[in-house]
Amino acid sequence: LCAAAAPSLSYQELKDLKKANVLHIDVRERWEIDRFGKIPESINIPLGELMEALQMDPAEFKEQYNQKMPSKSDPVVFSCLAGTRSKQALGFATSLGFS
Repeated sequence: LCAAAAPSLSYQELKDLKKANVLHIDVRERWEIDRFGKIPESINIPLGELMEALQMDPAEFKEQYNQKMPSKSDPVVFSCLAGTRSKQALGFATSLGFS
């Protein structure tokens, strides 16, 4: 998880990481995406669904989120509105064995 090394990323750092094929998971609620907009090339998995999503069968993950499921060693960036939920998401992923 990129955030493990750098808990906070600037907009430019995130743009640079996205060029390197980093999976960007936006953990905001769907209504927030509707209201504030989707971050390009991110997938939306609300925080309340994240634990279940990260434990799905890869085919089910692909079907539901239209994205390849990350392996436990793939680089992942979590984002939200203020940073609190993305830090929780990092904790969830770490607890599931993501590095």
